[in-house]
Amino acid sequence: MKNMAAAQPDEKDKPEESVNSVPASNEEVLCLSIDDILKKFKTSLSTGLTSQAAEKALEVFGPNEVEKKKRRTALVDFFYKFRNPLIIILLVAALITAATGDTIDPLIISIIILVSVTLDFVQENRAERAAEELQQRVATTAAVLRDSVRKQIPLSEVVPGDVIFLTSGDIVPADARIVASKDLYIDQSALTGESFPAEKTSMPIKPQCIPSVTEWTDYLFMGTSVVSGTCNAVVVKTGTATEYGQIAKELAGRRPATEFETGLRRFGYMITQITLFLVFAVFIGRIFLLTQGLTGAQPASTFVLQSLLFAAALAVGLTPELLPAILSLNLAKGAVEMSKKEVIVKRLSSIQNFGSMDVLCTDKTGTLTENKVTLVLHVDLEGKEDERVLLYSYLNSYYETGLKSPLDDSILRHQELDIKEYKKIDEVPFDFVRKRVSIVVEYQRQRFFITKGAPEEIAKVCSYYELEDLLLDVTPEIHQKIEQKYIELSNQGYRVLGVCYKKLREEKPNYTVNDETEMVFLGFVAFLDPPKESAKKSLELLKQYKIELKILTGDNELVTKKVCEEIGFEIKQIVLGSEILNMTDTQLARVVETANIFARVTPGQKDRIMTALKNNGHVVGFLGDGINDAPSMKVSDVGISVENAVDVAKESADIILLRTDLTVLAEGVLEGRKTFGNTMKYILMGMSSNFGNMFSAAGASFFLTAFLPMTATQLLLNNLLYALSQTTIPTDKVDQEYIEKSKRLDVAFIRNYMIYFGPISSIFDFLTFYIMLNIFTPGIHGTLFQTAWFVESLSTQTLVIFIIRTRISPFYKSKPSSPLIISSLAVVAVGIIIPLTFFRHYFGFTILPPAFYIFLTAFLGAYLALAEGLKRYFYKRYSPLIEQTVIPRKIYKTALREQKTP
Repeated sequence: MKNMAAAQPDEKDKPEESVNSVPASNEEVLCLSIDDILKKFKTSLSTGLTSQAAEKALEVFGPNEVEKKKRRTALVDFFYKFRNPLIIILLVAALITAATGDTIDPLIISIIILVSVTLDFVQENRAERAAEELQQRVATTAAVLRDSVRKQIPLSEVVPGDVIFLTSGDIVPADARIVASKDLYIDQSALTGESFPAEKTSMPIKPQCIPSVTEWTDYLFMGTSVVSGTCNAVVVKTGTATEYGQIAKELAGRRPATEFETGLRRFGYMITQITLFLVFAVFIGRIFLLTQGLTGAQPASTFVLQSLLFAAALAVGLTPELLPAILSLNLAKGAVEMSKKEVIVKRLSSIQNFGSMDVLCTDKTGTLTENKVTLVLHVDLEGKEDERVLLYSYLNSYYETGLKSPLDDSILRHQELDIKEYKKIDEVPFDFVRKRVSIVVEYQRQRFFITKGAPEEIAKVCSYYELEDLLLDVTPEIHQKIEQKYIELSNQGYRVLGVCYKKLREEKPNYTVNDETEMVFLGFVAFLDPPKESAKKSLELLKQYKIELKILTGDNELVTKKVCEEIGFEIKQIVLGSEILNMTDTQLARVVETANIFARVTPGQKDRIMTALKNNGHVVGFLGDGINDAPSMKVSDVGISVENAVDVAKESADIILLRTDLTVLAEGVLEGRKTFGNTMKYILMGMSSNFGNMFSAAGASFFLTAFLPMTATQLLLNNLLYALSQTTIPTDKVDQEYIEKSKRLDVAFIRNYMIYFGPISSIFDFLTFYIMLNIFTPGIHGTLFQTAWFVESLSTQTLVIFIIRTRISPFYKSKPSSPLIISSLAVVAVGIIIPLTFFRHYFGFTILPPAFYIFLTAFLGAYLALAEGLKRYFYKRYSPLIEQTVIPRKIYKTALREQKTP
């Protein structure tokens, strides 16, 4: 871990007297007293910063963001759209054409490019604004003292000098010096690599020796999280000046690509290969015609320039340049629709994975159960009601300052006890390894060490047990009896905690885990968490949408089994954390396919389970709300949390549910699949009809020597109008049959689709060529030919969306949205009307004979009918391959090897 000095603002950027700069070095930050720090920042523990001082500090130090996204101005962002290599080629070619004296074509090409780029810019910005508005609804906040009032503000508005308040589950919003703390433990593993939470106090570090980062016990680091305890602190560094900010590039890096993004990248490679091949072949072919003297009377320079423009325009026509805009618009619309169903999207790209998710891992508490835990029993080892069990568990929960669970709340709600005579001395916070929490209290000059936690962990530290005021040794038989009573209560559906204590003979200022020995087992507290009324409906929805639910819980298998039986969850196989501990990755890869309940698992084991599922080819979602769930969210393909989760869980999540209910999640998945479905419509449309038309243009350029099948300007106009018709695809309806199962972006499927449907478009294009060359008389420079093909190609490639958009009948069973109908018909109408207006002179068109429109009508009918027939044949042949369940190749290969092994 590098100990780097924080970046400081220039002298001229320093604020006025009300706000001071950050200390120049870590040494100064660590060695100054709290009073000196407060004086330096002109702040106070009783009033905090004033609003005016905070505003000035924000201006000087900037937003409290580690990876601040540089916001370009709208104008700069607009011009960034021109970085596309194909657009640059077109602009250069247009300039060269203009230099030869031709002014009309370069002007029209420039206008078309400008309109296309503007369309892309407007669509993407609209999508970004919608996404930002949604994210504001679930933004993480920090508790600060401003103008003597404690208030919640966005993390980005925290400034040096702010007095902050933290409790368990909070994210530390900035680097800060601790003013006061109580039993404070911080998880700073992401920053320092420490395995266990570090204890923090307000005790200052000795100035003569500045230790390493891991030893900064009075200092809090931005991005770490509070595991237990409470504190207030004063912020000394924010944003990129923090320790986390200094190493953000190493720690954060780029998030792993989602499953959809990986597929999109493969799709991009395929498009690039096809485009380069076709464009290179066309240009070389045209040059060959030139060398053979087959270009007529055209000057060689003009022919080469026109061929270059044509090839570049062909590349634009082949490239789905609106894909980013269509994708952004789709995702933004999907995010808005999901928000209406109480699902907030934090990262737009996660919507695709949300829709593709076929395995959901979750805890049972709060998802299958109400998470309204009620204390129903407080009994001794014999199962008899014991008031001391209740008192000691009450004392433990009441004085616990760390991570309180619903079980603690239910103990405190059960009955209010008079504990005024009990004084808290110390606490040993809960952690996920010991699964215990201990407090030390003093009563009538006697100190008691009281512990509660998982019964099996409580039993480990007990040497004695108490029964009817008798203190007896714990024998193997008693150990077995404790275990048996625990199993008996669990079988009845109770969640159970063990309670033990001991009288302390020796008084000392601090107590640790090492003091949890030779305890006296007292009894059990048992709780009931009833199943949700909506649980059965949720399970049915998940099953209907082909999402397999796997329960990953730290609770015991007996309680989990009981709850699952009550809600009708089909149990396939139960696997315990202790079993996973001894499994190899290959063995676990098999087990995760068959088992659907994993009980008594640690956070690390949850990660192993999800990694195995991902390696098997599944898209895995993880739903969690606790501190220990945050790492698992990052391991999963899509992290899901709830609005009332701890900060660190919400920060790690991609999706936030405003209601803890699997029904809400299932409805959100449905919207994700609709978004994916509409994205696929655009891709399939571009790779079938559009590819076919560009292929036809390339083919025609080889035998049309006197003129091009379409000029570059006409090709670009065709592509622009076609793209305009597609902007309404995000509004289209998606068939219920399509969204009932998760889908993937399969490049092989897209390639096959292109191979099947591209030639149909080309067949009708070549028929048009034949008719124009043999029935109608081409005008000078082929303007009649070019006009006819422009109208025919635009009509076929635009209207085929009605066939491609659904697997079933597009006219009876699956009706398109009104905007899609209007935009498609309007674009075709514009394409037909342009040659009839004075605009035809600018684009090199001419008026078509009336007889052509008879051919056009017949061609369109035949084309759409043939496309519909081929579509049915295609899906009949390829659907079994598309719909097949994921085959875990790793398991399959291993099984084959083991079969061959004698």
